[in-house]
Amino acid sequence: MTGGLQELDADSRARFERAAQALAAGNLRESDALSRGLLERHPGQSDVLHLVAGVRARLGNHAGALQAIRRALATRPDDAAFLCTFAGQLAAVGQLDDALATLRRACGLQPGLAMAWYNLGVLSVRAMRFDEADAALRRAIELAPDHLQARLQRADLAKMSGRDDDARAAYRAVLGKHPACGDAWWGLSDIRQAGLGEDDIPAMQAAMRARDASERDRIALGFSIARLLDRSNRCAEAMAVLKETHAHAQRLQPWDTAMFARGVDAILAAFPPAEDAASPAELGKGVIFIASLPRSGSTLAEQMLASHSRVEGAGELQDLPQVLLEESTRRGQHYPAWVASMSPEDWRRLGERYLARTARWRRQKTFHVDKLPGNWLHVGAIRAMLPGAKVVVCRRDPLETCFSCWRQYMTAAGQGWTHRFEDLAAYWNGFDRAVRHWQQALPGFVHVQQYEHVIADPAVTLRALLDYCGLPFEQACLEFHRNPREVRSPSAMQVREPLKRDTARASRYGALLDPLRAALGFVDIMSAH
Repeated sequence: MTGGLQELDADSRARFERAAQALAAGNLRESDALSRGLLERHPGQSDVLHLVAGVRARLGNHAGALQAIRRALATRPDDAAFLCTFAGQLAAVGQLDDALATLRRACGLQPGLAMAWYNLGVLSVRAMRFDEADAALRRAIELAPDHLQARLQRADLAKMSGRDDDARAAYRAVLGKHPACGDAWWGLSDIRQAGLGEDDIPAMQAAMRARDASERDRIALGFSIARLLDRSNRCAEAMAVLKETHAHAQRLQPWDTAMFARGVDAILAAFPPAEDAASPAELGKGVIFIASLPRSGSTLAEQMLASHSRVEGAGELQDLPQVLLEESTRRGQHYPAWVASMSPEDWRRLGERYLARTARWRRQKTFHVDKLPGNWLHVGAIRAMLPGAKVVVCRRDPLETCFSCWRQYMTAAGQGWTHRFEDLAAYWNGFDRAVRHWQQALPGFVHVQQYEHVIADPAVTLRALLDYCGLPFEQACLEFHRNPREVRSPSAMQVREPLKRDTARASRYGALLDPLRAALGFVDIMSAH
């Protein structure tokens, strides 16, 4: 069968609806079981194949999702919804240009499909095609005026582009229709020129109590209120709001510190000191990995490098973990269990796979920067895959790093470690232990840049960074704040301004941060004040 759902029998249609509802609700086990059963009954039915592709995608099986959606498209090649799913999976495996072309086709086939225009906008942001992104998002909003995510994405895009007035107006427009939208309040709080202050806190508190406020809205509002209290130097009140907000956020983002520590141990054990890299020495030349914890100066380092005429700043790419995940899927083992069985040819294959996925970032310039924070876990794999690459580790005072992470509204998966002081400290210590291991195991491969040194003497630290990367000095790198490129990170606003020396905030909170100091292992807490 190749037609629509009407070709299914009544029982299969009911199972399809239950599977689709389970998928929408995030019940992946149930939706997977139901979709598998449907596929056995109707192996060639296009809607069933589309559903299976959606389930596999949510489970991280992008190769399986692509296989299913390609089969669905074989019978319905002009189905715009199918093409949207196909594009999402192409992007997931690194074929971003093909994904964009697929979405443009979907928009041409069904110009009134807001979902296709929204997806085109989102992927165009990832591809740094910002004019196209803005046009696509604007079209999605014209077709679906209440498309909240499209409005938020367009506001975020304006903020990333440094168009503060446009961003402020876009966030205000969202709040005009959705007064309890926490992401819009947080976006406004990130723009100092937005004019938010203590007088806005009652309205934000009322939004938290609104019937239509989701748990995520309340969390974003909590972080926004704490930010305004901090700016007014009401530190004790800001801490109280943050503690309550993190208690809610922890339920949505649980974290297992012991499991994390075991994972770090396993990765470090899998990559003991080695004299020779597995891949050819030049493989990876032109790739600069930045590794750090969030809020440690990684965006600043990327902005400095991306202001060089030979460097493209690609932002937080997912390609490295995706390549490792693909190998885990191929071998049927979790990373790093398969590392010991890798041959030099295997590592070269993975290195070439990474380079193929990221080739678009090196078309116009010789180098590209990959600044995914979690890169610090995979320095051993980077060395084995791409020995010609450069790894820059950005470090900052541990107390300032952890406190800054605690104050930041973080929504990405895998950031549950930010909600408790104990977990923050354990995560920082895992990072510190890993960096020291890589420095010992791979001498000369890692360049460490200390944030405090950057703000104290930017010219000296910049020259050291450029020398390590094999780049000549360019004055534009010191004038990074003049670079008009879009920046996709929480530090976007800061890197549009000259360096500030007064970025430390922990001292203002004094003894309120003693529990964090204790978790980090500060012996003499009083002197730390």
